[in-house]
Amino acid sequence: MLGLKLLTDPRWANIAESNLEEILTDHAWCEQKAATNAITIIAYNSEHEDLVTALTDIAIEEMEHFKMVHEIIKQRGYTLGRERKDDYVNQLFKFMKKDGSRNDAFIERLLFAAMIEARSCERFRVLSENIKDEELAVFYRDLMISEAGHYTTFLKFAKKYTEKVDVDQRWKEWLDFEGQLIQNYGKQETVHG
Repeated sequence: MLGLKLLTDPRWANIAESNLEEILTDHAWCEQKAATNAITIIAYNSEHEDLVTALTDIAIEEMEHFKMVHEIIKQRGYTLGRERKDDYVNQLFKFMKKDGSRNDAFIERLLFAAMIEARSCERFRVLSENIKDEELAVFYRDLMISEAGHYTTFLKFAKKYTEKVDVDQRWKEWLDFEGQLIQNYGKQETVHG
């Protein structure tokens, strides 16, 4: 369904599980950044009422996820660390086309968001199927389903609101780029690391 070119090695879950405080902190900040991204898209494209409604729901849900992860951190006696830079996301951001019309930039931002949600969904699946911590396995399975919904929402709006971008072709380019990029990751206890 996601179309990702390279799946995460299940052994990454062992790396993540070896430092739960780190993966949970990184995950919490990923949720906060996802909420911020949805709000940013709303701010620049507020003329699309259906998009504003859907992305408001996503932003709220992402902050609810942040709260849920933070609760797990507190329950386990961990501390929410400082926000981390996400090199994977920064590399995706650089891949976004910066030229073109306002609509082209809008479509790129939606595809950027869809790509992050697709990989996060896939990573949550790997965690849900491969970590020994049963509570977290169930938690990540539930979040995987949510992320899949976000991914499809962003793609749906890209297809709906494009003026001249061939969204299917550009999405293939995003998948190809991400397939090359992700080869450099999967070695750290971060959601995209």
